[in-house]
Amino acid sequence: MTKEFVQEVLKQSVTDTTLVKIAEKVLDEERITCDEGIYLYDHAEVGFLGTLANFIREKKHGNKTYFNKNFHIEPTNICVFECKFCAYSRFLREKEDFDAWELSEEEIYEAIKGYDGNDITEVHIVGGVHPKMGLEYFKNLIENIKVIRPDLHVKAFTAVELEYMARKAKVSYEECLRILKDAGQGSLPGGGAEIFDKGVRDQICKDKCTGEEWLEMHEAAHNVGMPSNATILYGHVEEAKHLVDHMNRLRELQDKTGGFNAFIPLKFRNGNNQMSHIEEVGLVEDLKMYAISRIFLDNFNHIKAYWPMIGRKTTQLLLAFGVNDIDGTVDDSTKIYTMAGAEEQKPVMTSEQMIALIKDVNRQPIERDSVYNELRDYSAAELV
Repeated sequence: MTKEFVQEVLKQSVTDTTLVKIAEKVLDEERITCDEGIYLYDHAEVGFLGTLANFIREKKHGNKTYFNKNFHIEPTNICVFECKFCAYSRFLREKEDFDAWELSEEEIYEAIKGYDGNDITEVHIVGGVHPKMGLEYFKNLIENIKVIRPDLHVKAFTAVELEYMARKAKVSYEECLRILKDAGQGSLPGGGAEIFDKGVRDQICKDKCTGEEWLEMHEAAHNVGMPSNATILYGHVEEAKHLVDHMNRLRELQDKTGGFNAFIPLKFRNGNNQMSHIEEVGLVEDLKMYAISRIFLDNFNHIKAYWPMIGRKTTQLLLAFGVNDIDGTVDDSTKIYTMAGAEEQKPVMTSEQMIALIKDVNRQPIERDSVYNELRDYSAAELV
């Protein structure tokens, strides 16, 4: 898709002069402002947004669409915090309660050993903030995982978990992260960001770390050489200005550190939580969120659709709305979104299924590692 082609398409379909000016900035690789980002939410049609987002996506990555081979381990869903949107956590309950759990260390190690002989490259470890699982516990856990499987990339702990670890251990964020890095942790996921705005955060997750603390934790991770992802939780009580403010804070931190790998919009799901009275947004709003994030976050290389939460069909559609990564094989151990009614109630895909999903919409499947080194191009692979 060339710049001239996009200009001609927009010339024939867009009469709003402000949108035309925004489009020209995007096509000329100029950064749009927060006010322009809000204007896109309020005034741009989804086709306009998709055209611009896909232009950026293809200029950065062509048809390449990334995935990795990973699995999740969630040590516990017992949590000291009580986020209103969360259907996953069990607030300081004993593990004998109906659907609360607390894995033993041995159970975690057995889960790792269960992938012996499998070419999985990443384990993703997140869960509830358990009062008995602190920095020393997780340091030892990671060290032992690396003994069992030295080549496995450990992506672990949201900023919410890390803030609690550091506070409980009475160490700085950087010291906490250096300890975990020395133990073998390779990167941070992006969870816990939700919406940075204090007013919104007070409504949905008042008792956990602030937006400022989330950003400070990720800056500390980048400072010690650990890359991370970033997320946003959209489709609940927020307004366009909150979404843009959130992305702007991420864009500013990325300007400063360059440490973010990918941005991942996460759709609010209203099942089995304290915000079940809020209706979920529809497909058009999903497409707008992803497309605007691709347009606004000019210094992020990758926009990821987390397929277990958004669904396979929508994930395929999003590959034309700025998305160039669909996460990984995941395995069916993850419950954070399924317990809230996510699209995929058994979130597991084989590599062959992921490759087929990408090829079915004429994109190029590329297996990557956790930091986007390309491992294998499956474009010519025969599926069986």
